[in-house]
Amino acid sequence: GGGAGRTSPRNAEQALETAGNRWLVINRKVYDVSQFYLRHPGGTRVINHYAGQDATDAFTAFHKDQDFVKKYMGSLLIGELAPDQPSCEPTKNEMLTHDFRELLSTVKRMGFLKTNFAFFAFMFLHSLFLDFGSWVVIWYFGKGWVPFLINQYGFLQHDLGHVSVFKKTKWNRFGHLIVSGVLKGGPPTWWKSMHNQHHAKPNCFRKDPDLNMHPLLFSLGKNLSAELGKQKKKYMPYQHQHKYFSQWGQPSPSQLFFLLCCRFHSVSQECQRLEIHFTMCFGAFSYFESEHCIFMFLCLHRLLESTWFLWVSQMNHIPMNIDYDKNLDWVSAQLAATCNVDQSLFNDWFTGHLNFQIEHHLFPTMPRHNYWKVAPLVKSLCAKHDVKYECKPLLTAFGDILRTLKESGEHWLDAYTHA
Repeated sequence: GGGAGRTSPRNAEQALETAGNRWLVINRKVYDVSQFYLRHPGGTRVINHYAGQDATDAFTAFHKDQDFVKKYMGSLLIGELAPDQPSCEPTKNEMLTHDFRELLSTVKRMGFLKTNFAFFAFMFLHSLFLDFGSWVVIWYFGKGWVPFLINQYGFLQHDLGHVSVFKKTKWNRFGHLIVSGVLKGGPPTWWKSMHNQHHAKPNCFRKDPDLNMHPLLFSLGKNLSAELGKQKKKYMPYQHQHKYFSQWGQPSPSQLFFLLCCRFHSVSQECQRLEIHFTMCFGAFSYFESEHCIFMFLCLHRLLESTWFLWVSQMNHIPMNIDYDKNLDWVSAQLAATCNVDQSLFNDWFTGHLNFQIEHHLFPTMPRHNYWKVAPLVKSLCAKHDVKYECKPLLTAFGDILRTLKESGEHWLDAYTHA
């Protein structure tokens, strides 16, 4: 409309390759985000990963208030698909895509995207209780192994980052700044940018930042490992990576360095929030002999917390398919890269409901207390289209991390020695 031209997804992709443009398709309309991606609130890279592709389902999944967002999309519109052009790209399952969109309409109609605020209020008080309890235990028992109660602020900031706690996006953003930046001592904007990319293209090398550990620290995925071996690249002894995964896979060393720098060099609003976090921590534990002791305590706390998070987050992804972006449809891409862990009261608490990783990835803005409600509908959709819906026990999921890393290391070694 409005004199806009007609084009096709392939033409958009050719423009991307030849002229450096960034075009994408949403609901058969073509948008030029060549400049807008630099101002994209969800991060510059996440929208860039869909350049030259149809981003309809990703756009729907990430934007809670689509009517509000669409007000700002008119200036980006450059055309629409020609009538004879199909809505679904050749690499995508058209019937599965259609049925998923019907499922999404059902999910909205049944109210599964609506928040039960009392649930998240309880989760916040629960985390606050654990946090306060750790201080009381330290005060009563003194220094030792007893005080290391790990709070669940990490899972709560994850909920806020996915705008699933409050109805209004701005309140979720504000809550995320407080929980992640002040109470947890992490960089909220960095998390949002990195995590959005992960959800947009899970387990896609060079697009999912969770795979940045390949190949410097780990060799991930059968195909990527074989490719690395054939190129005669060896940054680490990958055949032993399942043995050093727990030590080198976690973000705590680099995160601690970042936090330490922020403590002494507050140069932005984000760093100022981290400064408040450090001031709170050093004040709460001021009865230790020195700041050195406090810092060592915080290091140990971070180590334990990040180890917990490492195993919980990677049990759903590392054992799954890892490869380059194949531009699959939304459902196929998410199911190929994620799996679930059996539901139980302990598993729900221990994983922050991320044992429902499939539902979380299909509906990233859905409040986690509704995952179990939508799971049967997702299983039915997968069964209808013969898409594997994988669910396993918690310990099996942990073991599969090491098993998969061992297999990937063997694929690398075989290609490395016989190439």
